[in-house]
Amino acid sequence: MAGGGYASGKHALAISDRSGMAFPYSEMVREWNGALVHYSEFEAKQPQLDPKPVGSDPQALFNPRPQPASVASLILLENNPFTSIIYSGTTYVNVYSEDHQRKAGDVVRFRGPPEVTSSGSGGADARNLQSFVNIPTFNNVSDLNNVNGFTIALGQIDSSGTVTGATTSDALTDPINYFYITSTSNATTNGVSGGGANCSAGPVTLEVVNG
Repeated sequence: MAGGGYASGKHALAISDRSGMAFPYSEMVREWNGALVHYSEFEAKQPQLDPKPVGSDPQALFNPRPQPASVASLILLENNPFTSIIYSGTTYVNVYSEDHQRKAGDVVRFRGPPEVTSSGSGGADARNLQSFVNIPTFNNVSDLNNVNGFTIALGQIDSSGTVTGATTSDALTDPINYFYITSTSNATTNGVSGGGANCSAGPVTLEVVNG
């Protein structure tokens, strides 16, 4: 290094730290790890070796408007949805309510068609500015308007006491569109349908929405 500085090395060769081959010195480059290699062998540093810091993901929306929880409501029934069944001296009533999604032991109250007068079902229904006429008696079954509702069983009972449609195993022959109740009335004829139009099944007490 007489005179200071380094020679240009334009005629020199260098040995690559990667391949061990000789290359012109002027074509050699230094990698991030200090290795001296020919430019044709150069490998950039793997980006994953220097990960960028990542903050936590946002968890909440600004000024959200969540959907309020649903409340039990009335389910409109088809015309004449009630059928009286007499089994072993007791009157049962099959209720057709398509895809009712209820479970055994639920308490269900029945209401007749809505009306605009203050008579009828009363109570919280009236405070909702609603009222319902009574379900008409059919085949001597007169207790469907019980304000306390009925504890239901799933499926459809017949006069021999056989229940179908209570589980998915017999859903193909009798879909789970039925539940039944035990009536305090005494029906006179087996298998009579009634109830009229615009009856509904719902909770014992409707949620008050108007004062």
